[in-house]
Amino acid sequence: MTVHPTIDRPVFPAETLARMAKLYPGEAGLLRHHLPDHRLLSIEALAVLGESLPASAVEYNPGDLPVGILPEDIPANGLSIGETIRTIDTNGSWAVLKNIETIPEYRALLMDLLGELKPVVEPRTGAMLTPQGFIFISSPGSITPFHFDPEHNILLQLRGTKVMNVWPAGDERFAHRIEHERYHTGGHRNLPWDEAFRGGEQQVPLGPGDAVLMPVMAPHFVANGDTPSISLSITWRSEWSYREAEAHAANALLRRMGLDPAMPPRWPDYARARSIGWRVARKLKLVS
Repeated sequence: MTVHPTIDRPVFPAETLARMAKLYPGEAGLLRHHLPDHRLLSIEALAVLGESLPASAVEYNPGDLPVGILPEDIPANGLSIGETIRTIDTNGSWAVLKNIETIPEYRALLMDLLGELKPVVEPRTGAMLTPQGFIFISSPGSITPFHFDPEHNILLQLRGTKVMNVWPAGDERFAHRIEHERYHTGGHRNLPWDEAFRGGEQQVPLGPGDAVLMPVMAPHFVANGDTPSISLSITWRSEWSYREAEAHAANALLRRMGLDPAMPPRWPDYARARSIGWRVARKLKLVS
């Protein structure tokens, strides 16, 4: 483990690893962490980080959004990323810094945290592929709209409070297979929202020291509390998650051919023929 000046004990206690072993990879659930205040995660450090990242690795907008909103309808907040982060207490915004692993110090922190999880993760889903880190900075009362993500993910709450509202992964009542196909062929992560979805979610309240395990492609939205929030999301992929993504992409191709393919199976199975077919098609440059 890399030695960080402010980290002198494991971030994930034994009881968290035991709890994760019961949940991973298919269920969302509350965990605990001991990540202390860290110089890389202060407001000023995050503002500097945001200013150093390429535009493609920074996303920010007003935080008073509806739960369901089309990506093209999300307005700008009129600030720079540095201004957004430095004034997050009062500007009513939401921001995410993506792929922080491209910065050596942040990659070291990310890899240390993921290293603690390997004994739970690798016996179940194999090697932890494509490690990535994301940092979310949110004003009081902000909303992260309804969406899903392709990674295995643990979100660590560092400052403030929020409620993660999570729906079951792979349940077409909340994210139809066509939405998966759209996403895995280049579409946006946001999902169509219906008020009828309410009541089907698992609500996971988070405060400093809490974390949440998020399954691959579990639909969710996030409601921030009444104080500013900072959260660190540590993510990885597995061979299975890539195979599932490929099966959805192959389904999109089959749908364009006039077929109506079934939803691929969830962990531990995968649609082997469709995954292999998609890999062959990519290799032969039959699809982009």
